[in-house]
Amino acid sequence: MQPVRTLARRLRASLYASIGDVAFGMEDGAVSIAGLVFGVAASTNDSSIVLLAGAVGAIAGAVSMMAGTYLDAESERHRANALVADARARIAVDPEAYATRLSERLATAGFTDEEVALMARAFARNPEALLDHVVAFDLGVVRQPGASPWAHASWMFAADLFAASVPVIPFALFDIGTARIVSLLVTGMLMAALGVVRGKIGQVSVVRTAAQTMTIAGAAALAGVVIGRLVTR
Repeated sequence: MQPVRTLARRLRASLYASIGDVAFGMEDGAVSIAGLVFGVAASTNDSSIVLLAGAVGAIAGAVSMMAGTYLDAESERHRANALVADARARIAVDPEAYATRLSERLATAGFTDEEVALMARAFARNPEALLDHVVAFDLGVVRQPGASPWAHASWMFAADLFAASVPVIPFALFDIGTARIVSLLVTGMLMAALGVVRGKIGQVSVVRTAAQTMTIAGAAALAGVVIGRLVTR
């Protein structure tokens, strides 16, 4: 049981570190494929055509988002490593200048002279702590990101593909007329749920965030329907 619990903790930590990718992936997957599916469904009465277009679009979109997320996270990590290495070299050349800057920042923040001196001695004994302070406050860099680029990319792929499959699956289960209605309903419920989750995470009005996500999905679906009608005329 212990290996299972360890794996569960790692997955949970990875999910929390990638929660932004999950939210973005679900919104992107549902919105983009809803527009595609409803556009195709408005121009044909063949469920298999809608299903094929939706499935291909969902998989291609999820892979594309996964690749983009991986490259973005990897680039950010490389940039952070380069900035940290540069800061380490600068501190090694002139540690006193950074120690003085640190003392001035602490004094400005309201620390007493005794507290500033105490903390300055502590940083002098631990150069890595001084480096952490410099890169965090001067450069805005996190030295130890919460998840690897592959973890971010994997969560993005899973979230995007799951959300993208929601408007597509009804066309594999029902006739075209019923599928259109079911797809619209389940996609709307997914977007509403996603909006509520966004609101709870951000501690803002869930009504507003739910309305935002549903409006975006509705606009995408409407655009798809309009384009589908125009193309078939």
